[in-house]
Amino acid sequence: MKFSFKTLVVGAGLLTGLSACEKDFLERNPPNIIVDSQLWNDPVLITGVLANYYDRLPSHTQIDGGWDQYAAYDEAMWSGNGNGPNDQFTFDAFRWSYWDYGLVRDINLALENIDKLSTSLSNDQKTQFKSELRFLRAYVYFELTKRYGGVPLVTTQLIYDFSGDTTPLQVARSKESDAYDFIANELDEIKATLGNNGSNTRANRYTAMALKSRAMLYAGSLAKYNAQSGLNIQTAGGEVGIPASRAASYYQKALDAAKEVMTGPYSLYRVNPNLGENFFEALTKKTNNPEVIMAKDFLTAKDRRHYFSYDNIPRGIREDNLGSSALSPILNLVEAYENYNGTPSQIATRNATDTDYIYYNTLNEPFAGKDARLYGTIIYPGTTFKGQEVQLQAGVKVWNSANNAYQTIEGGLGSVYGGTPFPNGDNGLLTGTSGPIANQPEVSNSGFYIRKYLDPAGGSSTRGIRSDIWWVRFRLGEVLLNASEAAFELGNTTEALTYVNRVRERAGFPANSLTTLTLARLQNERRVELAFEDHRVWDVKRWRIAHQIWDGNANNYNAVAYVLYPYRVVRPGSPQNGKYVFDRKVAPRFRTPRNFRLLNYYTFIGNGILNNNPKIVRNPFE
Repeated sequence: MKFSFKTLVVGAGLLTGLSACEKDFLERNPPNIIVDSQLWNDPVLITGVLANYYDRLPSHTQIDGGWDQYAAYDEAMWSGNGNGPNDQFTFDAFRWSYWDYGLVRDINLALENIDKLSTSLSNDQKTQFKSELRFLRAYVYFELTKRYGGVPLVTTQLIYDFSGDTTPLQVARSKESDAYDFIANELDEIKATLGNNGSNTRANRYTAMALKSRAMLYAGSLAKYNAQSGLNIQTAGGEVGIPASRAASYYQKALDAAKEVMTGPYSLYRVNPNLGENFFEALTKKTNNPEVIMAKDFLTAKDRRHYFSYDNIPRGIREDNLGSSALSPILNLVEAYENYNGTPSQIATRNATDTDYIYYNTLNEPFAGKDARLYGTIIYPGTTFKGQEVQLQAGVKVWNSANNAYQTIEGGLGSVYGGTPFPNGDNGLLTGTSGPIANQPEVSNSGFYIRKYLDPAGGSSTRGIRSDIWWVRFRLGEVLLNASEAAFELGNTTEALTYVNRVRERAGFPANSLTTLTLARLQNERRVELAFEDHRVWDVKRWRIAHQIWDGNANNYNAVAYVLYPYRVVRPGSPQNGKYVFDRKVAPRFRTPRNFRLLNYYTFIGNGILNNNPKIVRNPFE
């Protein structure tokens, strides 16, 4: 194309005029990019950044990811396709890996940008946002510390100057005690300026104290039981190992923080007169729920949903023909729930002389009189979900008079004992539509399904709708148990009984049902109250009992996964005809006992991290 001088002059004139109208035309910000000066002066945008950081908070097992690990730590077994966690009889050294210094860096950067760039925010706004960021950082450091022990405590940006010297970027690990002290001090400093009163999705002062209560309880347990167990797992520099002399001070901090939470606007959820349903709702009701302190929320209307119900709905009532039934809670957990009358909690299947079965009139009779938290946590035979029977029957026991013994007959899902395969059958139910079936995937292999966190809403177990049940990070039930344990460890048994009995009373036990207390009793209370809430493995690690309960011994009830199969009795002319019996078995798809090794108490850090930072000390056994 040919340009004339006149064209150039006109062009220059246009540019000059344009420059006069807006001299920074060529330097203006693009309309589709938010620059730092905009971001850190807009409270709405800063809240969006915080939402991203909340979403990135870690949890080893939660309903939108990692829930398959419930099948690795004695609450459940894997019933989905493949062996899943059932293959992991021995836990590897990197089992609980989490080294997210990317999130730490992002939080540190946000803190510095608020100080440097937030010229339009009020001092109160700056303080509140910074407090919230420091809460998130303390949360991350707790998750790191409970896995690795002391970790590098980085509170400012580490910026490489391209000099070739990376030494200034290499931060040594703190002592384990220093990491817990840092978490406690941070939470104390920010609690009064967090704001967010009444929120259960953003941190407020009570959330901070709930986190402190949990973290200090861990620190106290580690200080006491690492020494008392005789294990004394430690490093020379204290990166692992807390002096036993510090246990009492940590327990006191845990108790004080828990008491502060109790002064807040929280109470145990007690709305539904059906105690089992009430406990289920305590975790799943998102409106008018006074128990939940902080949750990771989901919302179908905003397409923020998860697949937990799709993946774990009982087989016989699934709403999507591809829906799975991947988790099967095991009998070990079921039998951890007490009987109200104080009788042994083990499900009775054989008579005292082991010469015959115990016969039940209904499928749910063996579970009658048990702690209501069982119903709220697990779907067991003879119960319903979404108003539908979850049909659990493994088969029939047919009496053979010639042999004077029962013949066990099992069929496919929803099969009938009669017709062509069984011409002498009674045309009654053979195997339930929800199993259990020993080796078939996507149906219960244990005789149980998970109830806790399943969504009762219509369509929630379909791919098209999915679920928006929230994941509860902190609730009053846990805080009361934290307080009870801390008080017990401090020798305040009367106070400890007050807190644990409040939790038990909500579950249907009479007031002051416990009059004496042991650590073993408290350990079981946490197991049944907090099942499937990402506590069990961390609890048995901090008490230093994980290597004892999961010791790889096939004769150890705790190490082996057990199942319970119900059968209908076919014995015409006998009073036992039509009744139900139960077989207790080792889990058919998980026959090897779990084996927790001493090296599993602290996660290995790994060569990649160690090579990047030679100042980092290896963990014991690494």
